[in-house]
Amino acid sequence: MPRPVIGVCAAVEPASYGVWVGEPTVLLPVSYARSIQAGGGLAMMLPPDPAAAERPDELLDRLDALILGGGADIDPSSHDGRPHPEIRDTDPERDRFEIALATTALERDLPLLGICRGMQLLNVATGGALEQHLPERLGHERHRQVPGSWGEHEVRLQAGSLAARAAAGERLAVKSHHHQGVADLGDGVEVSGWSADPDDEDTIEAIELPDRSFALGVLWHPEEDPGSRVIPALVAAAG
Repeated sequence: MPRPVIGVCAAVEPASYGVWVGEPTVLLPVSYARSIQAGGGLAMMLPPDPAAAERPDELLDRLDALILGGGADIDPSSHDGRPHPEIRDTDPERDRFEIALATTALERDLPLLGICRGMQLLNVATGGALEQHLPERLGHERHRQVPGSWGEHEVRLQAGSLAARAAAGERLAVKSHHHQGVADLGDGVEVSGWSADPDDEDTIEAIELPDRSFALGVLWHPEEDPGSRVIPALVAAAG
């Protein structure tokens, strides 16, 4: 039986390798591919594509599931948010592309997983809004440590939720690196996970759309945990 094809939206960032110095490069940590492969899926990297943003079915016809991956901040113009000095290095073309894919994937009930930025984008695609800079409310940067370092903390998941079933547990230690978060929920979106830190328990860590077969967003990075069941759960739903 062919492996299910899992498309992963990728970033475009300057990179240097070989003869290419500072070249705009389509980037995706290999941990995404390894997590998909470990779950029995075939990974396909998806760079921003203006034509696919206009005709997302052309791309989605080739996929069995979609992952909205991590990366740059979402531009406030994508959700009528006010600019904030901590919002930097946005990619509106990527935002448009991924919002189009997410919206159409939900219409088609294609299995969908949003990771970190991807969870935020899932909320935006359904009409929700973002909290622009969580440290202003929280008073700390534990969710976004210095560059190159993961913040580590615990999350608690709603019993019986898709998030808890996918993660195979209701409380788990996770790795994260973000400063934006979910504020107003999109249409049909429900919260199914929160931070487990006593001084941070209102921070939304997982969202889902119960009227879809598999539409989940998590604010942490399950691809960085070889033991995580979240991405394999998406692959299983796709198969």
